[in-house]
Amino acid sequence: MGDDPKVEVITPPDTLKHKVKAGMPGGVDEKVLERAEAVVAAMGGEFVHWAKKDLSSLQRALDGLKAGTAEQKESLRTIFQISHDIKGQGGSFDYGLLTAIGDSLCRFIEEKDRAGAAEIDAIKLHVEALKLVLTDRLKGDGGDTGAKLLEGLRRVVDKLS
Repeated sequence: MGDDPKVEVITPPDTLKHKVKAGMPGGVDEKVLERAEAVVAAMGGEFVHWAKKDLSSLQRALDGLKAGTAEQKESLRTIFQISHDIKGQGGSFDYGLLTAIGDSLCRFIEEKDRAGAAEIDAIKLHVEALKLVLTDRLKGDGGDTGAKLLEGLRRVVDKLS
């Protein structure tokens, strides 16, 4: 993965302090910033619960897509929205691997109105990878396991693109 010129790994700062100006004109008050960081840290324990609820919704949308019981375009839009939410929240709570997998899934389906068996299988792999991250509490980039997951997903997506 490291030698692939198409891959760019961006590690966002993990605290609000690195994201905003503090203590200067037009900046945020240091005490307000510290309180905001404490609130985000306190919510960290709830994040896994929220993410699991999102994954349940994601699984239902995938099940509908597989069964053909829902309009494919609408199912794909729902899957995109949920994975986009997961992607946006993961890094805030030190689950950067969730963000990377959510991003991969979003990019894979963002232009699709329909999905055949191979595309549905690729979506399923992404959902299973997201579940694994939460079940095993793979924080940050997930280490070797995370790298292998992302490489496997990249290969599947490349094959279908």
